[in-house]
Amino acid sequence: MGTPRRRILRSRWKSGPAIPLDDFVLVGVTDFTAHGYGQSVAVALAGMRLRRTWPSTPGAVGMWLFADPLRRRSGSVSVWADERGLKEFTGRPDHVRIVRAHRGRGELRSVRREFEEFDPDAVWAYALELITEER
Repeated sequence: MGTPRRRILRSRWKSGPAIPLDDFVLVGVTDFTAHGYGQSVAVALAGMRLRRTWPSTPGAVGMWLFADPLRRRSGSVSVWADERGLKEFTGRPDHVRIVRAHRGRGELRSVRREFEEFDPDAVWAYALELITEER
């Protein structure tokens, strides 16, 4: 028998205010593995608070949050109309505060990729491959 597939929990799609131009999108996958379970919960809760701001986040097309609780992993798959929106978001005071609060308390991996067209199924499949690979 093969290795059992892990169960990744995923939020519903949360739309942002941006519409992809010419179907081009920039996808960011952020994956945090916490050193402990308590830290894992704190990071996931911080992500849910940021998610509430998504409908008014400039440049954001939409996003999913994900969690792999048994492995203390959580993160986001964010879809952007352009690089500027992503850079502005990562520099926002609330985002910077969260990153600083959890620095050194786990391993962070962040990957960006351009897609020539926005296909939610293809974007999630790409992200899921990254999320489920062993590091």
